[in-house]
Amino acid sequence: MKTCVFCDIAAGNASATIVREWPDALAIRPRSGGVNTSHAFVLPRVHVEDAGTDPDVTAAVMRRAAELMAELPAANIITSKGQAATQSVFHLHVHVIGREDDDGLTLPWTPQHAARAAAKDGGAK
Repeated sequence: MKTCVFCDIAAGNASATIVREWPDALAIRPRSGGVNTSHAFVLPRVHVEDAGTDPDVTAAVMRRAAELMAELPAANIITSKGQAATQSVFHLHVHVIGREDDDGLTLPWTPQHAARAAAKDGGAK
């Protein structure tokens, strides 16, 4: 296996801004700063490629992500499996992103959803 940046972070061999730690997972800030100040990645301490690889590890990571999400009034939990689904780091990680009304953040499918809704409304005339 090639070097995995998230494994290095989990092992303490690479730096990261740690938001929260648990025995089985940790939450870190994206190095880029994320899409807003609440954006965090929750990742398992063991290497698991994606959410479909090990359901038990995925469930534990989702539980930890839900704990962070519970502290926010509105939020998205997002994960991806595979390059076609926009996964770029092949170590399971779940994005927890706090949201606010009119925050300007759109999900990847928002434009397609809006176009379908507009077409449906336009076809009902």
